[in-house]
Amino acid sequence: MKDLVILGSTGSIGVQALEIVEANPALFRVVAITAAGTNPQVIIEQAKKFKVSVIGVTKNADVIRAALPQATIIDGADASTEIAAITCDIVLNAITGSIGLSPTLAALKVGNRVALANKESLVAGGDLVMSIAKPDQLLPVDSEHSALWQCLMGEKKSEVAKLILTASGGPFRERLDLGDITVAQALNHPTWSMGPVVTINSATLVNKGLEIIEAHYLFDMPYSQIEAVIHPQSVVHSMVQYVDGSTIAQASPPNMKGPISLAINFPDRIKGATAPIDWSTSHTWTFAPIDNERFPAIDLARRCGTLGGGLPAIFNAANEVCVAAFIAEKIGFTAIIETVEEVVQSLGSKSAGALRDLADVSAIEQDARKIAHELVSKVAR
Repeated sequence: MKDLVILGSTGSIGVQALEIVEANPALFRVVAITAAGTNPQVIIEQAKKFKVSVIGVTKNADVIRAALPQATIIDGADASTEIAAITCDIVLNAITGSIGLSPTLAALKVGNRVALANKESLVAGGDLVMSIAKPDQLLPVDSEHSALWQCLMGEKKSEVAKLILTASGGPFRERLDLGDITVAQALNHPTWSMGPVVTINSATLVNKGLEIIEAHYLFDMPYSQIEAVIHPQSVVHSMVQYVDGSTIAQASPPNMKGPISLAINFPDRIKGATAPIDWSTSHTWTFAPIDNERFPAIDLARRCGTLGGGLPAIFNAANEVCVAAFIAEKIGFTAIIETVEEVVQSLGSKSAGALRDLADVSAIEQDARKIAHELVSKVAR
């Protein structure tokens, strides 16, 4: 039985992980969970159902303490970082945003294995994370990176020609005019059920840009050997092309329980974690290049990743501000990437140096957010 810590237990990934635990009670014991605490009743119910003894929140700690008098409640901005360092078999980091970086580092430093759904840990602090991660200590949860991981198993890195991530294309892949898109339309993803920030990032294809940076760090591949293609069906999650011309792909129905279960139970797979492809029916899978003129986020992310230093962190922090502004209906859909690019250009010359520690990451993110907020206020509707 594995002792499991879940950071971000009330989000989409966290909830699905707990469903996997519930379906496989002999495999896991949940020793700690964290969440923002915005909806305390949800985390209270989770703690009771899974007999969790340690809970971390940033809000409503008193409400949770009153409901769970026997549990240890850790509150404050550093709650997830403190809980990530609890000795356990696996920490699932399902926090959204670059606030997930500190818990990732804390878990790795004490030797915990990390199932990483928080891609921003690598985007904002990839050099820091990879400098301390040992082999097989950092396991991908994103469906695309889980697919690449599986396609690379047992293969020689020297024989890899390129990594190919697939992108659903979001709800607007065939829409020419992106100027009057509403929040409701952007949140209506055609194939995946995700949290609001990730869903908006999928619509702008920022998510794929972040994933290219993440793949660079996870698999130690140059950006010139990482590509992305549109695959609307979201059944082939990624592919690896080898030097002999062959391509190995990982395919499964669009369901995050497959990659979550593999990461938290590695090296073993969980029987029935997700439904298999039904090969008794006909299937049509299509692939197409990405239109970088309509969706410039991937090229911008790739440029930031290639130049390195603090640019990926700037890209991500500015995007977080702009997505929040779009969801609040302060700016239009196309203004998200336009504003992010302005922030990158504004701070680019100041961010060439390597990020040495968390303080460096926090400082460059703070600068990016400040400028992003200023730009948002200028274009706010």
